[in-house]
Amino acid sequence: MTTAASTTATAMLIDRYLPLYDTTVVAHTVADADLAATWQALCRLDLAQVHSPVMDAAMAVRGLPDRLARLGGRPASAAPPSRLPLRGGPSLPGWLSLGEVAEREIALGAVGRFWTPVLEWYDVTGMTPEGFAAFAQPGWGKIAANFSLRPYGTPRTLVSYEARTLVTEPDDVRRFARYWTLVRPFVGHIMRAMLATVAADAVRRPA
Repeated sequence: MTTAASTTATAMLIDRYLPLYDTTVVAHTVADADLAATWQALCRLDLAQVHSPVMDAAMAVRGLPDRLARLGGRPASAAPPSRLPLRGGPSLPGWLSLGEVAEREIALGAVGRFWTPVLEWYDVTGMTPEGFAAFAQPGWGKIAANFSLRPYGTPRTLVSYEARTLVTEPDDVRRFARYWTLVRPFVGHIMRAMLATVAADAVRRPA
């Protein structure tokens, strides 16, 4: 069921750029560090360096169709970069920055067909956050994700990660629903692995 997010003065960037969505998944962790140290750790996050046994296995399974395509002589997708900083680094195809609020939120968006066996991403080169919010071309879906921070006692910080999806075409909605049923547990695990990385780095290298 489509959900409308709050649009009050305290609304986050993710509320501004994808207020209506089909699915959402949210994960949280508490970092034993203050807001400044946790923000610095979040800004240092390299998504390509986040690993766990389940996450690595999930990525291997997700890349299997592409490897089979190469064996069949079809062109393969470009390999992801070895480094993928959350801020200031190379972006993955289909993804763009939706902005940030210091010590509060970093938001990202993507446009693609992410429910198909081989991922297909829309060319978002030059797309603005406002263009992302307005994008409604048939046959494509949108993802909005954010990391957000909130003080949580002294000197701890609540670190949250939310991912929302919106698919417009009825046939694609049904396909995505089947895909989402399969991948949601892995998505949750990956989100928790990223949050754990941020929390550990905030403690290891305080502000």
